[in-house]
Amino acid sequence: QVQLVESGGGLVQAGGSLRLSCAASGRTFSSYAMGWFCQAPGKEREFVAAISWTGSTRVYADSVKGRFTISRDNAKNTVYLQMNSLKPEDTAVYYCAAAKSGPRSISRSYEYWGQGTQVTVSS
Repeated sequence: QVQLVESGGGLVQAGGSLRLSCAASGRTFSSYAMGWFCQAPGKEREFVAAISWTGSTRVYADSVKGRFTISRDNAKNTVYLQMNSLKPEDTAVYYCAAAKSGPRSISRSYEYWGQGTQVTVSS
């Protein structure tokens, strides 16, 4: 089993940056693909980015390409989401998730989820 804890959210002005972290428990972290999803009030959860267990494959939503970067450090059991050029529409709760099946954009592919961290971007 994998337990996930996100951190790094907060309030930032438009154009600013944040780096989210997701710390995982368990010795099998490196065998899971990891993903980031976000959910704004009144909206469904949306895919943001995913990374394979080796880090060699990265997938991004079109809305964040060129602005966000996903990475992982298997030695630290941690996955990161570097968020640059933030926009007010990026405001949401951001969740990390773990999947055995690979870096997918579909939320039901992920077996484990964190509790989420709030990101608020002011205009």
